Amino acid sequence: MGCGAALTVPVRRVALPAHAHQDAWHDFLGVLMEAGTFAVEPHRSGSPWRDWDEAEGQAQGLYAPVFALSLGPAGSVVIAPGDVRGTALIGGRDDGYCLGLTGGVDGPNLGCEQCGRPVATRIDDCSYWQAVWLDPGAVVAREDGADPVDDWADLRGLRPGTPPVEQQGHWDLRWTAAVGVALAHLVAAADGARIVMPAGLTTEVFQRSLDSLLPVQERPFEPGPEWPGPEWPGDRVQERPVGSGRGLPEKRVVMAGPGVPVDPEADILLVPRHPQTGESWPSPGATPVAPLEWDVWVWLAFTRDRRPVPGAGAMPDDALRDDPLPLHPHTPFRPDARAFHATLARLPAVREPWLRAIYDGQRRVRYAYSL
Repeated sequence: MGCGAALTVPVRRVALPAHAHQDAWHDFLGVLMEAGTFAVEPHRSGSPWRDWDEAEGQAQGLYAPVFALSLGPAGSVVIAPGDVRGTALIGGRDDGYCLGLTGGVDGPNLGCEQCGRPVATRIDDCSYWQAVWLDPGAVVAREDGADPVDDWADLRGLRPGTPPVEQQGHWDLRWTAAVGVALAHLVAAADGARIVMPAGLTTEVFQRSLDSLLPVQERPFEPGPEWPGPEWPGDRVQERPVGSGRGLPEKRVVMAGPGVPVDPEADILLVPRHPQTGESWPSPGATPVAPLEWDVWVWLAFTRDRRPVPGAGAMPDDALRDDPLPLHPHTPFRPDARAFHATLARLPAVREPWLRAIYDGQRRVRYAYSL
């Protein structure tokens, strides 16, 4: 047993971000969690690892093979590094991939200053979001009353969204992960048919990948080589015809959520995920839904492209100006492939042959970071 020392400042629970386990190659990433918050990884994570085993995979809620199964504990708690108190680096446990710490090889790399027990893993290497993961077997939460949950109607004023493009012209990695997760839900809800997204930025970030995966043909999918080379995986399946899949009509996706009325004619609803609870917006009716991170959904739902010319009178705020210049991406949008695969593997629908073919075909492109 530990000594009972406090290891964090007071924190409130929020949903685990979609980009929590994102790997961004050699980019330096920011802090994963907002100050004063924590999230819990509900699934087993970390070492030790083992090869895929169907029985063990099903016990962990996986419906399709993955490259490796974690035998680590479930319930790891992640916080911002600045919210940690009373810990110190453990000598000799400074393993990292490139320019910082990753942990995991020798176990936790942070120990309690008071008793010396290993309690957490600090991650700050390039390629990873900076975070401290607390070992669920070494720490316990001290409850101090239930945290208030923001109402759906208040979220737009509290969290207006994350811009999709960074100052350097790169797509924000939080967007690529969030869209990768939502893409898996959209593909699963398509039943093999082609999906049509709403016009504008929503089409820009979703449609290209959707058209590379859907519609499904009756012929087996033939994956390309393991290494995608200069092309992204979807470029190798563009021969799929545009139109219906398996004789089904196209399915239309419509945004729905607080402040956006539900279209009764929609085939699939793109709804927000609550940033605190992680629950999807409760849409009325039985229309299939695909959840999307709130900070991305609210930007897509309410942010409009600026007008190319000003109207009469004073220059409106949304008019296109030359100073400051509007941010435009350097490349087409590409969802995070690993977020897509990880999400699809946990959806029961992936057991259907047509969807399993998509999963297996994309999974074999092992080194792809984007769809």
